[in-house]
Amino acid sequence: MLPPRAKPDKLEDRVSETTTTRPRVAVVTGAGSGIGRAVARLLLAEGYRVALAGRREAQLLETADGHREALVVPCDVTAPDDVARLFEAARQRWGRVDVLFNNAGIFGPSGGVDEISVADWNATLSVNVTGSMLCAAEAVRTMKAQEPQGGRIINNGSISAHSPRPLSVAYTVSKHAMSGLTKSIELDGRPYGITCGQIDIGNTRTEIMDTIGVGSGALQADGSRRVEPMFPVEDAARAVLMMANMPASANVGSVVVTAAGMPFVGRG
Repeated sequence: MLPPRAKPDKLEDRVSETTTTRPRVAVVTGAGSGIGRAVARLLLAEGYRVALAGRREAQLLETADGHREALVVPCDVTAPDDVARLFEAARQRWGRVDVLFNNAGIFGPSGGVDEISVADWNATLSVNVTGSMLCAAEAVRTMKAQEPQGGRIINNGSISAHSPRPLSVAYTVSKHAMSGLTKSIELDGRPYGITCGQIDIGNTRTEIMDTIGVGSGALQADGSRRVEPMFPVEDAARAVLMMANMPASANVGSVVVTAAGMPFVGRG
């Protein structure tokens, strides 16, 4: 375990310490597909050094596409040893971590609270909540100990952190838990120059949208099915980049980005 370094006396000292011209280092989980892939590729294009984490090495290599500043690290975020190895690999390669995009997640079982199995419930929370906690914990340990101290964690929530879809109890609970994780990290990280924010995305065009039928007819609260609008995943990635690029003196605590016209605000 890395010991925390003594913090500067003043906020402005911490800000000046973390404002440099060196390339910034990011860790992106779930980087083999979807939002994680889009974010990782955009960060690389913007000059970041990026550790790509996910369970499937072939898909991570496809995301990296031979980029010299991409580091592929196969990782199961529910396994503490894997997560520790991921951050150690980033430290060994680049000496620090400036940004964690905590993105790995699964949609989980479809069903009401009385219909899903305990095994499926546990599996969903293991990835979406415990996995995010493990990655955040390693990021915080690293950010406390590095020189200059500090960094930024961006948690990928969901509009389900605000309002659930029908028959999505495990996923919805996990994303509400992500909001609590985000706020606790933001509070506890303040003395060390560590900020944390959450992006809640609705209906960006990824594989998970096929799982819940957004393009062919997603289940609505009244029992009907409706084809819902989607927006390009590259636009979601740009929102994450905006959060990552904020100066150390500022933090985007929460942002909601949805497809225009999707049934989220109002009655659909």
